[in-house]
Amino acid sequence: MPEKATLKITGMTCASCAARIEKGLKNLEGIDEANVNLAVEKATVVYDPEKVDIDDMTKKIEDLGYGVVRDKADLVLIGMSCASCATKIEKTLNKLPGVYKASVNFATEEASVEYNSDAISVEQMAKAIRDIGYDAKEKKDNALDYEKNEREAEIKKTKALVIVSSILTFPLLLAMVLKVFKLPTGILEAPWFQILLATPVQFIIGYRYYKGAWHNLKNMSANMDTLVALGTSAAYFYSLYNVFTKPMSEVHNYLYFEASAVVITLITLGKMLEAIAKGKTSEAIKKLMGLQAKTARVIRNGEEIDIPIEEVKVGDIVVVRPGEKIPVDGIIVDGSSTIDESMITGESIPVDKNVNDEVIGATINKTGTFKFKATKVGKDMVLSQIIKMVEDAQGSKAPIQEIADKVSGVFVPVVIGIAIVTFLIWYLVLGNLNEGVISAVSVLVIACPCALGLATPTSVMVGTGKGAENGILIKGGEYLQKAKKINAIVLDKTGTITKGEPVVTDVISFSQLKEDDLLYIAGIAEKNSEHPLGKAIVNKSKENCEKLPDPSKFETIPGYGICAIINEKEYYIGNRRLMDRENVDTSDISFSLEKLENEGKTVMILSSEGKALGVIAVADVPKEDSAKAIQELKALNIDVYMITGDNERTAEAIAKQVGIDHVLAEVLPEKKAEEVIKLQKQGKIVAMVGDGINDAPALAQSDLGIAIGTGTDVAIETSDITLISGSLMSLVTAIKLSRATMRNIYQNLFWAFIYNTIGIPFAAAGLLNPAIAGGAMAFSSVSVVSNALRLRRFRSAN
Repeated sequence: MPEKATLKITGMTCASCAARIEKGLKNLEGIDEANVNLAVEKATVVYDPEKVDIDDMTKKIEDLGYGVVRDKADLVLIGMSCASCATKIEKTLNKLPGVYKASVNFATEEASVEYNSDAISVEQMAKAIRDIGYDAKEKKDNALDYEKNEREAEIKKTKALVIVSSILTFPLLLAMVLKVFKLPTGILEAPWFQILLATPVQFIIGYRYYKGAWHNLKNMSANMDTLVALGTSAAYFYSLYNVFTKPMSEVHNYLYFEASAVVITLITLGKMLEAIAKGKTSEAIKKLMGLQAKTARVIRNGEEIDIPIEEVKVGDIVVVRPGEKIPVDGIIVDGSSTIDESMITGESIPVDKNVNDEVIGATINKTGTFKFKATKVGKDMVLSQIIKMVEDAQGSKAPIQEIADKVSGVFVPVVIGIAIVTFLIWYLVLGNLNEGVISAVSVLVIACPCALGLATPTSVMVGTGKGAENGILIKGGEYLQKAKKINAIVLDKTGTITKGEPVVTDVISFSQLKEDDLLYIAGIAEKNSEHPLGKAIVNKSKENCEKLPDPSKFETIPGYGICAIINEKEYYIGNRRLMDRENVDTSDISFSLEKLENEGKTVMILSSEGKALGVIAVADVPKEDSAKAIQELKALNIDVYMITGDNERTAEAIAKQVGIDHVLAEVLPEKKAEEVIKLQKQGKIVAMVGDGINDAPALAQSDLGIAIGTGTDVAIETSDITLISGSLMSLVTAIKLSRATMRNIYQNLFWAFIYNTIGIPFAAAGLLNPAIAGGAMAFSSVSVVSNALRLRRFRSAN
């Protein structure tokens, strides 16, 4: 059975790095699929565990000259009595899949573990230790803080390099500027002074580029590091050569130390800015992770105690007070409240919750105190599933990225070839060695595969993250791209367009009874009914009277309605057939009955002593914002279809209320997929929107399957996009977000391609100074990431 693993990679500098690692992994026996994403710096691998393991993949990546991030955990061990205990625990940990290395210190009673967090969790390690007779607890700060600290440390280190490099480079740059304006340069132009400043920049600040280039050379490949190392080395060593071969009176005209130093300084600055910007692309994940509660108040042995959220178990009774976060998913067993679920569903209005209602971890309790039974903890929680789904989506590729990947795969060798041809033309044809070297250097340092590699994934990261913030879970870049092309949407009626449960819409009296009295009698009569229509009447009655007395007698008449005795008086509630059976004349009220039925409502008649007292109409009404959402979908030039198993009259009535022109009525669930196929044969790109379970065949057949649900009913596995809230406005937001994201990707790809297309010829023609070329290269990738970050300003349609 194939397994899936995610490896965090360090050392990648451009798209060709990602392509090389991807190729290297695919060459390993047992690897079915490998996908390397430059923006998130991760490799997602599908593999056969019997033929290859994570250690093999790690070794391959490291052999290619890159690193694999090894998560670290410190465990406090309990129950050890001697050194052999430590040895036993150490061996157990080292045998676990996903653990790279584990060492146990008997003296400190701690274990230090290097592992892959996508393959194994700390809790699984602790369980393995418990299984052999010991116990363990994690001794570590929040993983989010750890990642943040790691990134900040890298940025701090790069910033220090930039500062030192800038200080050393500035005098060289100043000498060049003074020379351009024919001003005296003094010591700034002295060869020995320039060598003194340029050498540390070249070999200390620039060490990372030489190191990367060397690893590439060993593996017979090339990347951005190769271009930078080649270009700056050419400028540096050519200048050094001139120092020893040109007359002292002329040598200053042949020094290009400032070019190599400025290029390294600017590219290092670019890497720092890129790291800062890339950190912002994953802010959605950080926000989601930050939503989690840290502790939970549970009842153990009759007492309320606060424990870390990691220690909550399924079945625990958890107490939540006003203003507190709900720690895990569960079902209320005592009390009631209103809960702010906006951080999960995107819906701003708090939701009323009572006994037997589900609550979601990380949502906020607003008013009452209640107790609930934990049903999902840890990775099974809705929030954990959402985080995992967003992480997977952010690591995915959109099909459009294939273009950039193909170009990136041959980019560096082609650029090196262009640089060589440039040098040969300038030197052999035009007889200008000096200009040949400098133009070749400019070609090498202006070419930027980074911008191409970052163009798509950064936008996908921000787009999917923004979707998650709005309660829209997009499985990957592929579905973002598909959503942009949709021109027809098929909406399931029940639960998608409508609320999915019947409610009382009309109460009309045809007697001396007031409408409230009519509803009160009907509520008492239906109190013991199990029928959804009866429950709708009871719920409506309770709005005016919380407690309804029991009827003296209650009888269900299948296919007709009910009979009940209230205050020694017999009442019948049901359809026309029931009235005909009981000889109740309905001719006087037939006009009202037909009018309500033509509106798609189910009409129940209340009668007593042979007379019709009034009617109560019940219907599954549209959600409050369905009509607005459908109007906006039409404005996006999308054809909207409603599909339902209801009869034509009911379907048309609902469609008319929400503004849908195309109705597919009396369609059985198993036939819905056939209706989708018919639309596809008409050349339409079809999205199907349903509950993700009953509509599974249609969701699978459509070009884009969209599940709409609420809270813990999210059908994550059955759809390409999941709308957590029940609002159709989320669908509008999803379509608009996909279009905004794809527009952003097109912009990024355009600038990445046009930049290289224009920049390289200019450099080859000798029209660009290497320093300017280096600066342009450094900021091209920064501009792409910054453009992607503009998506964070996207606003939902709600």
